[in-house]
Amino acid sequence: MSIPTTSELLDLLPYLNQQERAEVDRMLASDRAMWRPLAGPQSQAYHSQADEIFYGGAAGGGKTDLLLGLALTAHARSIIFRREYPQLKAIVDRSYELVGDQGRFNVQSNTWKLDGRTLEFGAVQYDHDVNKYQGRPHDLKCFDELPNFTEYQYTFLSGWLRTTRRGQRTRIVSAGNPPTSADGEWVIRRWAAWLDRSHPAPARPGDLRWYARVDGKEVEVETGAVFQHKQERIQPLSRTFIPARLTDNPFLAASGYGGRLQALPEPLRSQLLYGDFSVGLDDDPWQCIPTEWVRMAQARWRERERPDAPLTTVAVDVARGGKDKTVLSKRYGTWFAPLIKHPGQTTPDGPAVAGLVLQAIDAGANPSIHVDVIGVGASVYDNLRQLENLRVAAVNFAEGSGAMDLSGRLTFANLR
Repeated sequence: MSIPTTSELLDLLPYLNQQERAEVDRMLASDRAMWRPLAGPQSQAYHSQADEIFYGGAAGGGKTDLLLGLALTAHARSIIFRREYPQLKAIVDRSYELVGDQGRFNVQSNTWKLDGRTLEFGAVQYDHDVNKYQGRPHDLKCFDELPNFTEYQYTFLSGWLRTTRRGQRTRIVSAGNPPTSADGEWVIRRWAAWLDRSHPAPARPGDLRWYARVDGKEVEVETGAVFQHKQERIQPLSRTFIPARLTDNPFLAASGYGGRLQALPEPLRSQLLYGDFSVGLDDDPWQCIPTEWVRMAQARWRERERPDAPLTTVAVDVARGGKDKTVLSKRYGTWFAPLIKHPGQTTPDGPAVAGLVLQAIDAGANPSIHVDVIGVGASVYDNLRQLENLRVAAVNFAEGSGAMDLSGRLTFANLR
């Protein structure tokens, strides 16, 4: 006899009589397995071989249960993150229901200890909070409501995914609904092959795509085979997205929750009911420059030959050694030329950068030169100031500002 699918269970539940429902409850109560994935997308995500999984989209698809289930049945040392600690309460409450008397929960450390497994709950409200988890290894790292996190938080915390236990796989599993603000747009970019409708080579749900970081940039590669680049052997990692909807969770769907989602206003209705990632990216109300203005400006820009307008400005962002880059931006009237980038190891000090700035100035031009003077930039500024006939300005975006908005009531925290 085959196991019924999620949709079959959903169709069947309303027709069970009281005796049959009691029998289902009895079988569930006698099942001592801590957790099993539902047939369908949840099971697909549970068994996926991807190194990095994003699961969900719509509300009610069993996202949080997947994270808990993986931690409690398939991994030895796990952590589940939410952006803020108060948001963890519902997850912790659900973990009590699943674990029961099969483990001990330490309230001080927010950690379950089970037979051979540990499950920790963590939060990173601010970017600097990630330092609390630096160097702490887990073989499963989970992010609940991923679009609420910053990309920096996600990538930093992912760096400590590791294990020394033989045979234990490692993976990152995230769950979430579509982002409701532009701050979460990075999630759509990271899983663009699945979520961006304009992607040139779209992927199907559950497909594996392979990615590697080459020369500081993430690129898609054909397979997971290790390859040589310069002096480094690079191991690509796989990624996938698996969508889930309320109809994939028969227990919650039978409760009438769908009607509540249908009653929501747009775009929240489409986001939570259908997992639509193409709607509802609203700006923060305090954002100075609307995101759409930025997109429109980017669309208007075209790389072309130097225009008739003279070189008016050169902006300098200085790197000193390392993998960072010293970047020069040249402006001709209202047009910005492509950025000029120099590896940090070629700009070890102020005089070296000052020389590159002089090389970038067009013959006969007398542009205003703006130098970021934080750190080694101060040396660049001092060296350029010593030269005659140069107009050099120091820029420190951390400096305070006495400027006001047009209403005359709001001030600015700093020049940034």
